[in-house]
Amino acid sequence: MQKIMASTLLLAAGLFANAAQALDSSGTPVVVTPLASRTETASGQPITLPQKNVQVLVSTYDIAPGATLPVHKHPFPRYAYVQAGTLQVTNVETGKSNTYKTGDFIVEMIGQWHQATNVGTGPVKLLVIDQVEEGTKNTVLRQ
Repeated sequence: MQKIMASTLLLAAGLFANAAQALDSSGTPVVVTPLASRTETASGQPITLPQKNVQVLVSTYDIAPGATLPVHKHPFPRYAYVQAGTLQVTNVETGKSNTYKTGDFIVEMIGQWHQATNVGTGPVKLLVIDQVEEGTKNTVLRQ
């Protein structure tokens, strides 16, 4: 078992090294830093993708200090990279909260009501990536 694990780790390291070298053929160093690898959402659900006509939407969010987003849910996968600030996301169904800070990667819960609050002193800046069925939105507000 240890030999299999060691072989897997060496293979993964080799793939990352080869990917970095393949990006620049002139011999100039390229550094690839993996930021996240997830198979589950923040609430432990398996990540499932839309089944047809997948569209990728990329946007930025700027959330002022003290601001709280309305209670909402996402029918499709949403990923966010925290570029600045501190964001607390609360699953209003379970009461469980996660706090994310600059440099964190978020795999948002799917189909569960939640809300986010900027709990820091500066703005929260997010880079958000949605995977949706083409022509649909990925945020549903609770009425």
